[in-house]
Amino acid sequence: MNRFVGLAAACLFFAHGAAAAAGPTYFSEPLHAVAQRVSTAADARAYRLDAARHFYDEYAPRIFKGRLPPLIHAVVVVETTVDQFGHASDVKLVRGPSHAPDVSAAVIQAIRRAKLPTPTRLAGNFKFTEIWLVTKDGRFQLDALTEGQN
Repeated sequence: MNRFVGLAAACLFFAHGAAAAAGPTYFSEPLHAVAQRVSTAADARAYRLDAARHFYDEYAPRIFKGRLPPLIHAVVVVETTVDQFGHASDVKLVRGPSHAPDVSAAVIQAIRRAKLPTPTRLAGNFKFTEIWLVTKDGRFQLDALTEGQN
């Protein structure tokens, strides 16, 4: 009986270790496609809210519900330049976690792949800055729509 329990414990340990070694899959692939929307925002600050709502719709299962825990895995600050069609023409990392560069890369990739809302009242290219708050398991909140932190 003790061997069986030991064998079962070893299997669970190795299975958990393999899953932990693989790490979380963050959010580089949208979980379901969302049609491109139109934004009637008059300035970059209002557009930031429309873009955040778009990401929340596109990655709905990956949104951290409720208040974030006191310690989160990564904080990524990104400046995005949006063209007149809603494409992210330039994405710059302003600040990223040195201990988790994979999170920064996933955030940048998610923004570049996104079909952001088409700005109807903003002319030409404009920039907005967003803060991505990412937990260890890959769920996230955006500062524009965050529910706060404990």
